[in-house]
Amino acid sequence: MSETANKTADAPIMRIEGLRKSFGGVTATDDVSVEIHTGETHAIIGPNGAGKTTLISQLSGLLPPDAGRVTFRGRDITRLPAHQRAHVGLARSFQITSVFMEMTVLDNVALAVQARSGHSFHFWSKARTLSHLREPAYAKLEQVSLAGRAHTRASALSHGERRQLEVAMALGTEPHMLLLDEPMAGMGTEESARMIEMLRGMQGTTMLLVEHDMDAVFALADRISVLVYGRLIATGTPDEIRGNEEVIKAYLGEGDAES
Repeated sequence: MSETANKTADAPIMRIEGLRKSFGGVTATDDVSVEIHTGETHAIIGPNGAGKTTLISQLSGLLPPDAGRVTFRGRDITRLPAHQRAHVGLARSFQITSVFMEMTVLDNVALAVQARSGHSFHFWSKARTLSHLREPAYAKLEQVSLAGRAHTRASALSHGERRQLEVAMALGTEPHMLLLDEPMAGMGTEESARMIEMLRGMQGTTMLLVEHDMDAVFALADRISVLVYGRLIATGTPDEIRGNEEVIKAYLGEGDAES
């Protein structure tokens, strides 16, 4: 567990209370309540169809809940639209913008830095020459181990590097909390390992991680919450989740729990 998470474990940055969302007769999130602590990496796991994407979409403002409440840094953001959540410090990695393939890696992140000041992504013009945008953008690229690709067109990046770029763009908005929806999706073994090391190096940044890769989850998470059929069945440390009989039966399986 990260030292920062230990020090601030009594100070939740986000409170999710009774969150519920249904689509027709299907309840995707069913009375979900959990606290995210400042400085921790909190993972959401569960089988396909458990409601993970629906939950993170409600937290990022893309889906309004049918019931419940989301409080972020003491503010009720339950009905706040997605673009306003970015301005209060909540960033969803791939939702910041689509990567602009014809722009350089550095220009993409500088664009996110510019957006943080309230300007639209469309107002680019001379911004790519401004040091107050490029310097923090380069710092974010160093943070995600992409500084060596700063002047490369985004179209030339590998899939894994593009996911790193998306994280750098999210960081460019100086968020208080990152929502990461399956950052290892579609990656090979080497790319996944690089992403895990990159995220491990970001300890102290509050992150909510939705991920199917259990190796990544147990390597990164301070705490884990388990969703099954839209309901939260357990929250705890990785060791507590590994040993939770209900979680083993519903999701992990005996082999995964012992590995």
